[in-house]
Amino acid sequence: MALFRNRQGRHGRPRRRLFLIALAAALTGMLTSAIFIWLAGGRPDGTVRSLAAPAGEVAPGAPKGWPSWGFTHTQESVDRERGPQRALDALSGQPMPQVTPIMGWGVGNPQPRPGQYDWASLDRRMETIRQTRGTPVVTLCCGPDWMKGGAAGGTDWSRLEVAIQPRFFDDYARLAAEVARRYPDVKHYTVWNEFKGFWNPRANRWDHEGYTKLYNEVYKELKKVDSDIKVGGPYMVMNSNAPGVGPPSELRGSWGSMDQRNLDALKYWYEHKEGADFIAVDGHALPVQRDVRPNEFEVLTKFSDVTRWLRALGDEELPVWWAEWYVEPVPSDWTDERRGAVQVAAMMEFIRGGAASAFYWSPQTATGADCPGCLWSGPQAGGAPTPNLTNLQNFTRWFPPGTKLLNVKAADPAVRVLAQDKQMVMVNTTPQGKRAQIEGRPVDLGPYEVRWVAR
Repeated sequence: MALFRNRQGRHGRPRRRLFLIALAAALTGMLTSAIFIWLAGGRPDGTVRSLAAPAGEVAPGAPKGWPSWGFTHTQESVDRERGPQRALDALSGQPMPQVTPIMGWGVGNPQPRPGQYDWASLDRRMETIRQTRGTPVVTLCCGPDWMKGGAAGGTDWSRLEVAIQPRFFDDYARLAAEVARRYPDVKHYTVWNEFKGFWNPRANRWDHEGYTKLYNEVYKELKKVDSDIKVGGPYMVMNSNAPGVGPPSELRGSWGSMDQRNLDALKYWYEHKEGADFIAVDGHALPVQRDVRPNEFEVLTKFSDVTRWLRALGDEELPVWWAEWYVEPVPSDWTDERRGAVQVAAMMEFIRGGAASAFYWSPQTATGADCPGCLWSGPQAGGAPTPNLTNLQNFTRWFPPGTKLLNVKAADPAVRVLAQDKQMVMVNTTPQGKRAQIEGRPVDLGPYEVRWVAR
């Protein structure tokens, strides 16, 4: 390890002395981390003191009509050319929440200059959401160049993820209010996205103070427009390390451990926010160490563990909202069947953990028929809905907030089941066919098969 190397060469300190100094520093750091985690509510071994109980119903504590399960529009979405029509028809068949940012990912700069607005692309996307009977949800990200120290009148898309400068926080809050006034049917807003640009390099941690100031300004302005608007943050990315890797953390499981800096940022926001209607996060099931390839189904418990930790953070006061979620490694050789099975199993974990919403980040190609993970095929293939869309819509239909969950299990743990009184979904988590006993009946499932069955 570099910590124990004599970085000063032949003229440095003697190796034995350097080793003792480095060892003492390392032990001090470990002790400090352990004390910090203990004071923060965790145990010295890094495990959390407690998690909220698994959910007995879908989205416990969420109000009636909560957005629930849906997806986020990205660069090549159905609003670009008002279609393809088959995709629009499929989305209309089972309405669900649809998320859009106010800038980027297919939407232009809404305020190129102070006092000058350009709503054309955002209007187009909102029209598509309404046309397909979706519940509109807005992510207040990202921001005009002039609010980030750039020139007014133009847009440098390479600087999309630069943070708003503090002197323009109030301007951004006023922009958020203009969005709310223009689209009065939008009742749910998340503030910013993954702390983009809010990093403190000197302290090697997130600039949670800066983000929280921006959040509070936006929160107050939105509530002035309409007190019924629901606002949430901090949209923190829940990065994790592989088991046995990384510094101590107050949240860990068989899937690994959370980056404590992310937890610290989230807790700071929670303690200093001026108000919130939900807690928003996002994350990948896999660890940040890309060379580590754990079983993709086993690591999904990260989603339920993180959700239960978040619910316990505020004594289950605020609904938990997964703004984005990912399960697939990059690069990937997964088949569509394998990908679909992992996605369905992930949704099961969100629901069992007590999440109130989860939004699939919709990948899409401009024209191609081959689009791994897409919700509909490209225009050249007619925009046909994919099994990914069907499964997402089935969760929206059969597992809305307030649905009572039943304790139904397969005799073979390789087959996972989520059930309510009238419907259940089962998934084979192996590349081999499986016969499993479910509620006293034999069920034969193909490799990675997902099956929805009436009860």
